[in-house]
Amino acid sequence: MHSETHIKEKLTAFLKQHSISDLPVILQRPREDRFGDFTSNLAMQLARHLRKSPRDIALDITAQFGDDDPVVDHTEVAGPGFINFYVRKEGLLDALRAILKADKQYGRVQRENPPTAQIEFVSANPTGPLTIGHGRQAVLGDAVARILEAAGYDVTREYYFNNAGRQMRVLGQSVRLRYLEICGASVDFPEDHYQGAYIRDIAQKLYDRHGDSLKNSDDITPFKDIAEEEIFKDIKGTIARLGFAFDSFFNEKSLYDEGKIDAMVNRLKEKNLVAEKDGAVWFLTSQLGFDQDRVIIKSTGEPTYRLPDMAYHVTKMERGYDRIIDIFGADHIDTYPDVLAALKVLGYDVDKVTVLIHQFVTLTENGEKVKMSTRKANFVTLDDLLDEVGVDVTRYFFLMRSMHSHLNFDLALAKTHSDENPVFYIQYAHARICSILKLAEDKKLTWQQGLSRLDNLKTEEETALIRELTEFPKIIQKCTETLEPHKLVNYLHNLATVFHKFYTVCRVITGDEALSLARLALIQATRIVIGNGLNILGISAPERM
Repeated sequence: MHSETHIKEKLTAFLKQHSISDLPVILQRPREDRFGDFTSNLAMQLARHLRKSPRDIALDITAQFGDDDPVVDHTEVAGPGFINFYVRKEGLLDALRAILKADKQYGRVQRENPPTAQIEFVSANPTGPLTIGHGRQAVLGDAVARILEAAGYDVTREYYFNNAGRQMRVLGQSVRLRYLEICGASVDFPEDHYQGAYIRDIAQKLYDRHGDSLKNSDDITPFKDIAEEEIFKDIKGTIARLGFAFDSFFNEKSLYDEGKIDAMVNRLKEKNLVAEKDGAVWFLTSQLGFDQDRVIIKSTGEPTYRLPDMAYHVTKMERGYDRIIDIFGADHIDTYPDVLAALKVLGYDVDKVTVLIHQFVTLTENGEKVKMSTRKANFVTLDDLLDEVGVDVTRYFFLMRSMHSHLNFDLALAKTHSDENPVFYIQYAHARICSILKLAEDKKLTWQQGLSRLDNLKTEEETALIRELTEFPKIIQKCTETLEPHKLVNYLHNLATVFHKFYTVCRVITGDEALSLARLALIQATRIVIGNGLNILGISAPERM
């Protein structure tokens, strides 16, 4: 926003005058409009540097904004030293014009040499369909990717998986036993095997291809291979329904095939951080300040999760990304610090790595918790949820709470087709604007004609709406820094509320043509911001509902 930039530049110049370079210049929106358009506590932060009272410093700062300032109409020193800035009306109207000019690019950053970011998420082994637990991570990861893309990053979405090990052997054996049932054999199906209907479906496909020719084979490879093939096909299809695709799939097995697991152990040995105890291989994290050492290879010779994760993250570092983002469920909270410790001790810049831990999801229906277990197959798949409530509702509900909070997915609310459903509340605002603009066109009135009439926007509701619209780029910037999409969700919901209040008080098409045209331009800007925000969240912005 032009006015915010102008104020920040003057505050930065004041700091330079006093040879201060280590203080950030932060402007905030006051909670109430009567306290101005922006407020700053810079004077209070400067008190210890300048050895003056905050109020005296605030007065020195406000003196930089004279009566002839092109952006700031006046300033006010409040309380112990807060500075409130009141922007000239023309400054707000310039911001409104900028939104209308930028259109779909408003809130987005174009960079000539975009920084790169890699985001790893979902990363479920191919043992079954994606559940709603995977769904939260899938939507969260894609939303973070979209936010970074809006901020000008070149983003790679990556899926890391393991198609070896005990889980896959059990999966292959599960398919084999169902295949034998289809061949007419009587089978005692173990409790700890995968019991979902999808296992029988995979077995049927194998039978359709090969008949009963495999019934006497003890080799589970063909059973495991078709299971992986079919489940990955299913996973990719579910992800496509959510509106995105992964750019790359990284197989953990390649780390073994290419010797990167052994190389990782050897590099840690060179740092004297590996020891053998009780038949196992330990990473001596106690030497790095941790409370205890960690097993990286069990006494059976099988690595724990930590070791391949370390080797995998070395590949991420060596691929040269500017930012590396890992999105994990809460069950990973104890393992990732060890991975980062290994990277750091080997000389990699771990400041590039951001780990996002999200809490779990509880699905409730009619007040009852729906239990989920992949083995027992009494789970709700992500596809089931998409069938039930649709993509927009699914994405919104997964994003509307902080990832740090447990998510209670209220199925009854999600299926509500009214503005009680928060995603519809926002979409209704967009659709309503589109309807008004269409009605105006029928009357030969267009928002473009309002560009020269914006000074007719004078009411409190109009001003409040303009101010809210100009917050959008700042919200995107904040989301880029914190990687928290729910902040954008909250902003859009608040913007819809401000719009609905404006719409209730201010009739758009009135007997005053100049005012009508100005308000058409205002609601067009609102449509742009809501549409752009929903697009970044991967949610549609319907023109009618």
